[in-house]
Amino acid sequence: MNLAEQINEGIKEAMKARDEVRLRALRNIKSAFLLLDTAGGSVSDEDRVKALQKMAKQRKDSIEIFEKEGRQDLADREKEELVIIETFLPAQLSEADIEARIKAIIAETGAEGMKDLGKVMPAAMKAMAGVADGKLISETVKRLLS
Repeated sequence: MNLAEQINEGIKEAMKARDEVRLRALRNIKSAFLLLDTAGGSVSDEDRVKALQKMAKQRKDSIEIFEKEGRQDLADREKEELVIIETFLPAQLSEADIEARIKAIIAETGAEGMKDLGKVMPAAMKAMAGVADGKLISETVKRLLS
């Protein structure tokens, strides 16, 4: 069962269970998938995972903004959706795993300082695409190179 089919099944189950939060999140996901489909070309599960990652990032950014503005009600709503979106994403690496992988990439590339950031970042982003947050990768690379 591909990702789009999983979402459709989830929508049916959420409707039967009258789970409004899950239904809202799944409908948002389905909407994003439909936008991908109408953009043309064939759409793979990998493309759908990228769309989910984008949605998760948007939710995290919104949560941060809402909490700064004192709108906890809106932040809570975004958190509810984020939890559901994350259930369809691949498992994320821990900070220790990210650091270990980056240290290996630094050793492979022979990077010695911040001047070699351009060598390490592309390799790190490619190696951990989909399983680690880009912001966390960037922060870790900068910390290890400085």
